[in-house]
Amino acid sequence: MERNPSKFWNPYAGGVALGLVLLVTFLLMGKGLGASGATYRLGVWAVSGLAPSHAERVPAIAAVLEDGHPLDDWLVFEVVGVLIGGVLGAITSGRFSREVLKGPTFSSARRIGFAIAGGVVMGFAAKLSRGCTSGQALSGGAAMSVGSWAFMLSVFAGGYAVAYFLRRQWR
Repeated sequence: MERNPSKFWNPYAGGVALGLVLLVTFLLMGKGLGASGATYRLGVWAVSGLAPSHAERVPAIAAVLEDGHPLDDWLVFEVVGVLIGGVLGAITSGRFSREVLKGPTFSSARRIGFAIAGGVVMGFAAKLSRGCTSGQALSGGAAMSVGSWAFMLSVFAGGYAVAYFLRRQWR
């Protein structure tokens, strides 16, 4: 398939598909979508493998281990499905390649560093706010949770505030 970097999926079709996935998730699982729970369980699995006595002493980690194997949870399979879906989406839109998207004034190492730092901050914030963007905005917003709506409005406001200072990096 020929690579066309300007080709994206139709955002309305993607939104409808995401809404249907969320509806089916509520109907089948009784819960909404979320990703931070899966990454937390991956961390619990790693800690229990590297330092089992520590994992048993920390109440939050021990509670996950009491439920069985930490990776035996539907959220883990959801995140694996998201990764597979992302690869399939990139392939079908002709955007699958190995590259670092960045502005002309950024090095690849700096871009990757900022991405990792942003991911760490988002992971920490997801734990503090009791859910990631997908869990809070999609699932909480669909359930008309006032806290989730406040969270999402704050995410957009913060994004717009920071975008002003970082936009020149992409020119």
